[in-house]
Amino acid sequence: MKLFKSCILAVVMTLLLPQVLRAWPGMPMPELHVDGRYLCDADGNIVNLHGFGQTYSPWFNEQNSKWGNYNVSACLKYNKEKIDQLLNAGWKMTYVRMHMDPYWSNTPGKQTTGENDISAFDFNRFCTYLNSVFIPMAEYAISKGLYVVMRPPGVCPENIAVGDEYHAYLKRVWGHVSSQKRLTDNPHVMFELANEPVRIKDTDGQYRSNTDGCNRNLTRFFQEIVDLMRANGCKNILWVPGTGYQSQYAGFAKYPIVGENIGYAVHVYPGWYGSDAIKPSQELGGNYGGGYEAFAAGWRNQIQPVAEIAPVLVTEMDWAPEVYNASWGKSITGRMLGEGFGANFKYIADMTGNVGWMIFTGAEHLARFDGKAGTPGNYTLYNDPDACLWPVYHWYKEYAGDDMPAPLSTGLCLSPRMGDIDDEHLVMPGSNVTPAVIARYNGYESHVDVDLDVTVDNPDVIAWENGSFVSRSVGGAVATVRYSVAGKSECKELRFNSTVFPFVTGYFNPSIWETGSFDPATHSIVTGQYGFAGWQYSSGLDLSKYNYLIAEMEGPNECGVSFRVFDQNNYWSDPAQVDFKESSRVVIDLNRMKSTGGRTMSKSHIYIVGFWSYGGKTFRIKNVFPAMTPDAAGIDDVVADRADDTLVDVYDIHGRRVKSRVEPERACDGLAPGIYIAGKRKILVK
Repeated sequence: MKLFKSCILAVVMTLLLPQVLRAWPGMPMPELHVDGRYLCDADGNIVNLHGFGQTYSPWFNEQNSKWGNYNVSACLKYNKEKIDQLLNAGWKMTYVRMHMDPYWSNTPGKQTTGENDISAFDFNRFCTYLNSVFIPMAEYAISKGLYVVMRPPGVCPENIAVGDEYHAYLKRVWGHVSSQKRLTDNPHVMFELANEPVRIKDTDGQYRSNTDGCNRNLTRFFQEIVDLMRANGCKNILWVPGTGYQSQYAGFAKYPIVGENIGYAVHVYPGWYGSDAIKPSQELGGNYGGGYEAFAAGWRNQIQPVAEIAPVLVTEMDWAPEVYNASWGKSITGRMLGEGFGANFKYIADMTGNVGWMIFTGAEHLARFDGKAGTPGNYTLYNDPDACLWPVYHWYKEYAGDDMPAPLSTGLCLSPRMGDIDDEHLVMPGSNVTPAVIARYNGYESHVDVDLDVTVDNPDVIAWENGSFVSRSVGGAVATVRYSVAGKSECKELRFNSTVFPFVTGYFNPSIWETGSFDPATHSIVTGQYGFAGWQYSSGLDLSKYNYLIAEMEGPNECGVSFRVFDQNNYWSDPAQVDFKESSRVVIDLNRMKSTGGRTMSKSHIYIVGFWSYGGKTFRIKNVFPAMTPDAAGIDDVVADRADDTLVDVYDIHGRRVKSRVEPERACDGLAPGIYIAGKRKILVK
């Protein structure tokens, strides 16, 4: 009987232990530490945290409607209730980011210009409310099974510098925090050293955000804070922010913060890193985005370098359609490898492998979530698949290891997700195409972790590198992809047609800056006011083989159209520019290409090509093409020599393959009137 009771007790404890650990105050949570590029527990298991945020001020607790007048007990009661309610709603949270809001540490009644103004900071008030508000909230969250990330009061000013007033302020704040044993003796507490640095003083005295000089100074700025905290005996995990509102981190790969238990705290919002947004990110000079590949390229440039050396924790990120007015980020979930922000963010974070993240939507909304699915036409913030709450709720369950429902469908998908997987895929040299097996559920997607066996018949045109197809040059190629899902083997054949400047919807983007429109049949373009339309190349277009880049216009130019070329993957960098004015043709000398700022540019890595205008009026572009001579035509003289009896592919003038491997004498059969390229020859069909 005793043995039977012991077995029953063991079974019950096995089933209930996760809930017990979460709900029983005082039960130990695993201690975490940084091991190389990963956050790990004591057994070496990789841990990626997933959570939410809380800000302890009346305004951020439902816009002054719940408590006020520095009422500590009311603040604690409200915010503890929100933790309880969201956990009871089924959210599988593992951390909370806590803002030590300046509401408590600023002198009451003293006017400031915003959260970046530290003139009202009262150190004694900070010490008082650290003990009566912030530490009690941290201890309560930990008792509920949540790790805690604490951030300092307020936000960084626009410009910071080593040794300036704000640097001294952070040292004073963290010097005191790191001497509090209730925090430093608790390994479940972590610290995010600042919120959204923008620019830092460079070695020449100018404020910048992403140069070698400012990268060195940024490391020095935070290294001094780290060293101060370590000298106080603080061994807790520290999360270091980057510049550009916590979006720029490549410099840390060259100048890393030295010490143990160091990670990097990143912010991600729609429109950042080339991601899709309903509204462009003005503060970062972003744009509406270019789908998955542009987002992935921006992430590779700024986050991947630091993710190779340390763990990453996203401490601000959310999204929802603008109509709900409930999120900081304005976008949609969309589809993995396709349009939208949320699904692509999850895929990118998961593929990076060492990224924890959270949603910054208010805790009151998380607490109201009931898990009931909505229907089109009757969606709310809580069940709209294109708002963050519905998919993230299920993704967090997936991370926690909960049993997931059977997917509605599973299959191989390609970026950009624009059509059937069996269609021929138009690509541009200098761009990537990523394949993944995607499972579709009720209102959200998840990728399936499978190995892809890939072969390509023409690697000079399409190469398979690091999990993506990379277009190397103009031409055609066929890739064969084999994989297995749930014991079932699949084989897909993918045909690629690589062309440089296609006037094709989904490839030509009329809204790189401001909202524009585009008619692929007539090449008619209307940009937004001071807008930009054109092509983006996530891996960089290599035009090294050519001497000139030529653009030709048809019809009137009544909106100041200029042709622009960017050798940096940033629309707000300085491009090469030539104005059409009264001309219908402009030429850029690739060998002598200079930016508008006088910078020598590289023709081997072109990231953006297109047209700027005042906006609001239509203009038509006839053709854009690279050439060896400045007087070259886009389509050479039509020839009739058909002596070559090898099989050829046939392309239209937009670079789309219309026939594959046909005899030259049958190349024109069945084609509509127009000009085509068959093999190396131009053919006119009347």
